[in-house]
Amino acid sequence: MPKSAIVRTEPVQQRSAERLTVLLDAAAILLDDLGIDAITTSDVAKRAHSSVGVIYRYFPNIQALLRALATRNFDKYRAGLAATLNKRATSALDALNVAIDVYVELSRTEPGFRVLSFGKIIDRRFNVDRKSNNTALAEILTDLLITTYGVPASDALIFDIEVTVEIADSLLERAFLYDPRGEEPFIDKLREFIEQLLAPHTKEATTE
Repeated sequence: MPKSAIVRTEPVQQRSAERLTVLLDAAAILLDDLGIDAITTSDVAKRAHSSVGVIYRYFPNIQALLRALATRNFDKYRAGLAATLNKRATSALDALNVAIDVYVELSRTEPGFRVLSFGKIIDRRFNVDRKSNNTALAEILTDLLITTYGVPASDALIFDIEVTVEIADSLLERAFLYDPRGEEPFIDKLREFIEQLLAPHTKEATTE
């Protein structure tokens, strides 16, 4: 079948999804090249071999586009976490270390992730449920520890995991501030902190 015929019969939703992917990919690369303060819709359009009009068809401004990229980053993180946990994590501490590993790997390999991450630099909340980005991640990790690794549910656990995520956010941001590979001493210190914080909760699980 001629290529033109294939394009004409392609579903509109698929074409839109592909355009969005191209725009987000272009924005991610430009974040690494230009930084978040310099990137513009014109830059994204040029990089994506598109037009500013196409961008405005999907996003009212550059901030909205970057929020969409941050949401995609979060989705990729969750997918990577789920896939890696199934292969490597046999305990609650393993699971939290995997959570660090996945974030570090994305920061090293995924275009734009080190700069934007989950979008706190634009907006501390996701567009959908308006929760703090870190609160949303803490809820995912808390549920994981309880349902998969048998850590007893408690208000203290919920609070400690949210504290962990806030500290991890700061330490990982610092780790990648000057080094695109991440400064290992900051990552190692985060692992030490998590082990100490989680110990009382896992001890309770083994004594029940």
